[in-house]
Amino acid sequence: MDPMLALWVVAAFLVVVGFVGLVAPVIPGAPILFAGLLCAAWAEQFRYVGWRTLAVLAALALATYGIDLAATAYGTRRFGASKRAVVGAILGGLVGLAFGIPGVLVGPFAGAVVGELTARRDLPAAARAGIGATLGLVLGAAAKLSIGVSMIGLFLTVRLLSGPAV
Repeated sequence: MDPMLALWVVAAFLVVVGFVGLVAPVIPGAPILFAGLLCAAWAEQFRYVGWRTLAVLAALALATYGIDLAATAYGTRRFGASKRAVVGAILGGLVGLAFGIPGVLVGPFAGAVVGELTARRDLPAAARAGIGATLGLVLGAAAKLSIGVSMIGLFLTVRLLSGPAV
């Protein structure tokens, strides 16, 4: 198989898996998506997509992690949760990674509830904090999906409209 064709096949596979990973919590979507775009640039020997564009794409991929955590914290705080519930939601999300998709979906909720209960709140307030954490998780997934689409759009725009190595 031609090495350039092999790189394109790997690039396409990584972009698809990365895009799925933007909404499937157990797959690190943004880094895999970035790796796919990097392979596509490499397949063309970086003739059209250069280091500046790749640096922006890497920064966007990295930003998805902070946005994900911030969205969970925002959702938790928006529902009147304490700081302990916010920390619990973040820790619950991280612990939930070990349990696959169910853990990632339940982890922030459970963490926020436990955190809120340790702040001496009642169960209804703790449940609201858990709901806020879950909604924050959904908001984070939407933001990651938006960033992923932006990454692909930026890559295609630079590739199709620019001259060599931008």
